[in-house]
Amino acid sequence: MKKDSDNFLLSLGFPEIIVHEAIGHFDFVQSSRRILVIGPMGSGKTEYSARVWRDAQVTQKKSEVIANKTSTKGADRCHVFFIRSILDTMRFTDYPEDALAYRGGYERCGTNIAKITNSEDLEKIIKEHPQVGTWIIDEASFYDERIAYVVKQQSIERGLNFIFPALILNFRKEIFNHTAKLLLETSTEVIPLTAYCEHPECLKDSLYTYRYYTINGQECPALYFDPLIIIGGDKEKEDGSLPNYCTRCGQHHYLPGKEYTFLILKLLGEKAAAGNPQLLQNELYLLKNDIRNSELGRHLKNKYLAGDQKEPIYLNALQVPYIAEKALIFLFAEQNLITEELLKQYINVIQLDKIYISKTLAENKRPVNLDQLDLPF
Repeated sequence: MKKDSDNFLLSLGFPEIIVHEAIGHFDFVQSSRRILVIGPMGSGKTEYSARVWRDAQVTQKKSEVIANKTSTKGADRCHVFFIRSILDTMRFTDYPEDALAYRGGYERCGTNIAKITNSEDLEKIIKEHPQVGTWIIDEASFYDERIAYVVKQQSIERGLNFIFPALILNFRKEIFNHTAKLLLETSTEVIPLTAYCEHPECLKDSLYTYRYYTINGQECPALYFDPLIIIGGDKEKEDGSLPNYCTRCGQHHYLPGKEYTFLILKLLGEKAAAGNPQLLQNELYLLKNDIRNSELGRHLKNKYLAGDQKEPIYLNALQVPYIAEKALIFLFAEQNLITEELLKQYINVIQLDKIYISKTLAENKRPVNLDQLDLPF
């Protein structure tokens, strides 16, 4: 294709210049595609989906000859349906309810849009819309692992196409979760997208999603053990309890506390699990009441202020609220080191914020009923 376009431009009198491959319209003829569109926040993943939607509107005006080419077992791939996570309701609240929304605008999908909770919801909607041949599943990593195999089965058996605009890496620069891993394994195509690094002094390509908090106008990087999922909108937030996101290159993606998490915090969790809860209790108390003198505070100070190249921005992370709560959530929900009984014991003894813990555990699919705890929060 590139050679043909080169020859065509030369025939028009263009000099020998670098010619990039043409950005083509979506191919609705090819069936059984499972396309993973990956990149950091703001890289245009959902906007790519909007382009597919617009292409579909054009193809639907074609003759029956085209429909015959783009259909398998009654499902026409020129008919597109958009799926959003029900957890994603805080994003794009200013847009219409039926909007396929992205940062630069939106497309209205009418009745061809739905919000789901899990893979069973998806199966139900696919069954209710047998004529739809292309499914866009936004933020597919938010769903249960089963969705990867539901999609694969439907794609192979009925020739359906699926597009996944998804975060594959989380703010920790790690594979988001098991669902993301399975989507990678079962996809037939991957389209990687990048964005400019959003650091004010950088124009490099960004590959990573960066989480930070804004406190008194300062950028405060999220600690490594910050909860994996925090439900929130896209608008900039000054509330230090709610995160902001942007895209960053590796140089400007600050991630304090990773070494601390595995050198110290997880070790304390293991000791607590083995019957010695006091050491972790002491650290959680300091994280809540005297963080500069905690093991975390000392670790960050030694790592980022003691050397020749000082990087004080990493210590801004200590200003973020609920650090003790987040450390406990990490050990309970992600590492499975803390029992529910011990979780409640720490909350009671240290007087941690049970409302924040309860909400965050629910968002991370490890709900615990803390209503009976006798705490003033």
